[in-house]
This record gives sequence, structure tokens and C-alpha cells, in this order.
Amino acid sequence: MEIKKDSGFEYIDEGKGEVLLLLHGLFGALSNWDGVVNYFSKNYRVVIPLLPIYTMPVRQAGLEALNRHVEEFVKLKGLKDLHLIGNSLGGHIGLIFTLRNQENVKSLILTGSSGLFENSMGASFPKRGSYEFVAERVAHTFYDPKTASKELIDEVFETTKSIPKCLNIVAFAKSAQRNNMASEITKITVPTLLVWGLNDTITPPIVGHEFNQLIPNSTLRFIDECCHAPMMEKPEEFNNLVEEFLKKKELV
Repeated sequence: MEIKKDSGFEYIDEGKGEVLLLLHGLFGALSNWDGVVNYFSKNYRVVIPLLPIYTMPVRQAGLEALNRHVEEFVKLKGLKDLHLIGNSLGGHIGLIFTLRNQENVKSLILTGSSGLFENSMGASFPKRGSYEFVAERVAHTFYDPKTASKELIDEVFETTKSIPKCLNIVAFAKSAQRNNMASEITKITVPTLLVWGLNDTITPPIVGHEFNQLIPNSTLRFIDECCHAPMMEKPEEFNNLVEEFLKKKELV
């Protein structure tokens, strides 16, 4: 996929049709969404802004700044009637964005989202220089550790070798932990799909149930033998659930 650049933003923009705006997580990357892009770009315009998690000055590193980045990107590209899909920290940003832009969000899809509770490696300073530690933590993201490819582990390891990037990771993780949205998400009115790994150890299934109870117009679906990143670990099941949801009459 071609990474495009415009006015300081980097992003993927594939296909034509209604817009699917995808938001990646703290250790996420554009490649996390390969299965979603390949599947949906036949019938939708799939757009993925690269969130400046590692490049933002550490004093600005927080959810508010990431949300502003997304809002400015959406305005720049003139994106309308969004189907917003967020994983982990990206889901958290999706919640904030939706609450402030409900008139421009057609539906919200969360998978392993933070915003209520998250148990992640970002909460403490990642061990620099320890490949074994990084490999173990990346594998912990998946039900089947083999899903954590060497390429993915190498990518995260390279990130954690940088002190500034590590400081940003911790800053964003702490910002997410401080920003509990239980009292706010009851105001979300757009149709919402919650896709949770039944074996998620970072945002456990009980978190999916809590989101389901708090967001009025929400539907919860679980994928078995799946952890924190269903779109990577179980792409076929994830895509089928999303497609079924998008085709509902009330979203057409």
C-alpha cells in the first residue's frame, strides 16, 4: 500500500465509496490493518491516518493531541459520514472523536478498545535493549504467539530502543489510563459494533461487556481463540462481523 503525504499528514487511502476511517493502537502500525484494507477497499474507501505517537513532542503527548490530529486530518481531506474503526488506543481516540463529531460519524466499531480499562506494557517503561522482553510482550497480544511475526517483533524492538519514543509510549499510556470515559460514552448515539477477542488479556471480555452496557446503541460480538487484535489474528472472522454490521438497513 502506498503511504501518501499531504500537509504534514501521512496516510493510506485505498478504494472508493463510503469512508472507513481506521485508527491504530499505541504499538500499532498501518500494516496492522492489511487484512481490513484488502477486504474492504473493493467496496469502500479505506483511509488510515498514521498517528504521530512517536514523533509528537513528549510534553504534548496525550489523547487530546491525537484527537486533534484526527480532526484536522478529516477536515483537510473533507471526509464525511465516517464508519470509524479503532483498535486499542485507536478505539479510545475513536470514542473521543465520535462524541465531538457525531454528526459526521455514521457508525463506530471498536475492537480491544481502551477507555474503560487497559492492562498494557505501555504503563511502565519498556525495557530498552531486551529483545526477549519485547518478544514476550508482543506475543502476549495474541492468543497464538506464532501470530507475532519476527517482522512485527523487530519493528516494536526498534521502537523501544529509542528513549524519546519510549517516553512518548509511557506518556500516551498514562494519558489513556487517566481518561476513563464511563460517564461520557453513554451519550454516543451512533450504531456501535464491539468486536472482542474472547481471550483478550489486555482489555478482557468484561471490558467489552461494560462498553456494551454503557453505549446505548451497541452490539457486542466475541471471537474465540483471539486476543487483543482481532483484525490481525482472526481477519476473516473480524471482516465478516464488520461487513454484516455495515450492511444493516439502518446504516444504508
